[in-house]
Amino acid sequence: MAMARRVVVTGLGVVCPVGNSMDAMWASLRAGKSGLGPVTMFDASRLDSRVAAEVKDFDPETYMPPKTAKRMARFSQFAVAGAVQAWTDAKLEGACDPDRAGVILGNGIGGNEVDCEAHERLLNMGPNRIPAMTIPKMIVNEAAGNISMIYGLRGRIHTVVTACASGTDAIGVALDAIRMGRLDVAVTGGCESAITEYAMGGFCSLKALSTQYNDCPEKASRPFDANRDGFVMGEGAGILILESLEHARARGARIYAELAGYGATGDAYHLTAPQPDGSGAARAISLALADAGMTPADVDYINAHGTSTQINDPTECRAIRLAFGPDADRLMVSSTKSMTGHCIGAAGGIEAIVCVKSIEEGFVPPTINLEQPGEDCDLDLVPKVGRDCPVRAALSTSLGFGGHNGVVLFKRFAE
Repeated sequence: MAMARRVVVTGLGVVCPVGNSMDAMWASLRAGKSGLGPVTMFDASRLDSRVAAEVKDFDPETYMPPKTAKRMARFSQFAVAGAVQAWTDAKLEGACDPDRAGVILGNGIGGNEVDCEAHERLLNMGPNRIPAMTIPKMIVNEAAGNISMIYGLRGRIHTVVTACASGTDAIGVALDAIRMGRLDVAVTGGCESAITEYAMGGFCSLKALSTQYNDCPEKASRPFDANRDGFVMGEGAGILILESLEHARARGARIYAELAGYGATGDAYHLTAPQPDGSGAARAISLALADAGMTPADVDYINAHGTSTQINDPTECRAIRLAFGPDADRLMVSSTKSMTGHCIGAAGGIEAIVCVKSIEEGFVPPTINLEQPGEDCDLDLVPKVGRDCPVRAALSTSLGFGGHNGVVLFKRFAE
């Protein structure tokens, strides 16, 4: 059997609550800036949770013609914007075979605002008044489809849906496709926009969202803190360009980092809660390490799923201890969801980019709002202020409803 091809990161693009470009996002994370605020996209007065991490000052026409933008839901617009940034960053125009380039994206909820509008029209005006573009705008695969059409990419065009692990799993699927020789280039990552009364109302019914910080929204996302009370809904897109090392070398591409490993497991335990002892997530971490041919001692930083919920945060700390053993106390672990909120299907893409940038820049972003660690949240959680320090390798962990555990492992590129 031929040796699997090495896979590298050559382009990055992001739209998120703390910035609509790589430079803006990274500056915000370095500064520990919160992207949270009161919900402005709809009247949230009927909800117990009235805080969200919205994307600000986003103009889709910066990235596409007005007519094209109108035919997309907001999550697709974010994905296209991130892809345009990443494609440009990688200098890929005219530099790849479109039959060997694909799009593999993660998304959790799709065009929720489109669905809500169509349902209202159905109830008030009847089925014949549902807008013609409702289905093409709302279904989750359309973001990947739109990107493929913009760049004429005719390789694999897939969408991965594993709830909050969607973006991470999409990156893992893209890694496998390039390793196996099915693609040379993949546009991958995740996207989401579901800050709607319907989606937030549903999460409120599950008692999953923060409700105690409506009057000080920037404090509402507080992963690992003793006073955390739920996650904060975010939105955006994080897009990476992956290439086989051979393809990147042949065209003289700049390489940010190597994507060395991927692990995925299922808890088979509960629809919304993780396995309490963290064993499912721990196995995914161990699989990613084994896939990369690395040991716990090789990793310096984990960008944790860190949602700010009562159950997730201590469970994830237990998982890290199970997988890393004595090395767990040496690791730096932080949750950038303290600043971006939980961007659902986009989270894995955005947080993978944070890992890549941490390796490139030698900086670990903080977990802001961490005043007093909660029970069993006993790792080095980089509270309040980030750290300038070398990062040889970084893990991004994602845990999704349904028991989905996804982990990707990036390392500093070396020939």
